[in-house]
Amino acid sequence: MSTRAAPDPVALSGRFLRAVRTGEDESEYRRDLARLDRRVLRQQVSDDDAKRAFWLNVYNGFAQHLLQADPSLWQKGTILPTRPIFTDDLVTVAGHELSLDDIEHGLLRRSKTTWGLGYVPRLTAGSFERMHRVESVDPRIHFALNCGAASCPPVAEYTAQGIDAELDLATESFLQTECEYDPAERVVHVPKLFSWYRGDFGGKTGIVRFLQEYDVVPADASPKVAYSEYDWSLKLGAYTDLEA
Repeated sequence: MSTRAAPDPVALSGRFLRAVRTGEDESEYRRDLARLDRRVLRQQVSDDDAKRAFWLNVYNGFAQHLLQADPSLWQKGTILPTRPIFTDDLVTVAGHELSLDDIEHGLLRRSKTTWGLGYVPRLTAGSFERMHRVESVDPRIHFALNCGAASCPPVAEYTAQGIDAELDLATESFLQTECEYDPAERVVHVPKLFSWYRGDFGGKTGIVRFLQEYDVVPADASPKVAYSEYDWSLKLGAYTDLEA
């Protein structure tokens, strides 16, 4: 009797994302993600490059899929500024139910709270999160995650082998489009993401250093940082191809 070979998790996440993008039936890929053997996931998605590529594809693919199927998941809560698309356990990977917040803040940001500005750790992190989260936080993920809001960066597919260059391209493209430096006023206007996750960038000094690295501001500049408002209107289908 033949047995089906265990899928490569990162490649599977990419196929899932591509199917969502093209409108193909992605149900088989969702089933394969749900049925992944945890040992396979741990062994094949073991370093931070693979983890970032895998979880970025899973997050972006499910955000697009879920909101296409049920836009009501985007509605704000009546008491707290949350949406079911972020907080409900709508994703299953390796038999474990996850929310998009679990993926972003638990797995990709190494167990940090949603509202802690990048400084406050989660009070609790389960065994699945501890096993599969990244070892170090890469702030470039904030320019690769798309939750469905109009101000989000475009969606791209990420690979374990090319993730560093791919994140550089995604970051550079987004910053060049969304940042504005005024040398006369010595101020740089940046996306609100920098404020929400300032600790991931190393605070105000780290933000300026990050902007210098991507040529948003000159290397010798020390501008004030102003944060642009975020457009939370729903916008799906914002895809891009990362090409050098």
